Amino acid sequence: MVRSMEAIGKLKQIVAQAPSLLMAISSQEASAHPAPGKWSKKQELGHLVDSACNNHQRVVRAQVEEQPSLPDYDGNRWVALHNYQTMEWSQIIECWRVMNQQLIRAASLISPLALERTLTVGGGNPVTLGSLLNDYVDHLLHHLRHIGIDFAIG
Repeated sequence: MVRSMEAIGKLKQIVAQAPSLLMAISSQEASAHPAPGKWSKKQELGHLVDSACNNHQRVVRAQVEEQPSLPDYDGNRWVALHNYQTMEWSQIIECWRVMNQQLIRAASLISPLALERTLTVGGGNPVTLGSLLNDYVDHLLHHLRHIGIDFAIG
């Protein structure tokens, strides 16, 4: 697990390096389902686009609202609604890159005090903004490993 300020640095590194690694995966491979009912690489990266969108909103709102209570989202429904399976692989990669750059812009301006601000997601227990960033990067790394890209935390 990474720490919040380290998480932002790691996120910057991932966003700088991952697009070229993702582009090395063929569109055919990205479209293949590893097993019945399992996401393709396209759908899994699309899920990471949705995660970036939702977490960007959380990062911003946690900085401008006192103890915001934010909704969770149904990852499977979002992937289905966006129909990532039919998108061009390169478009999903670019969308993922741009959304994470936007998240990085918002996260890079978080003050040390704001990292300790709390928020709730989906009616869960309060978490700090710093721990939310840590969890986001851990979640991102987990799914990138599924796709076939491994970034060692070091």
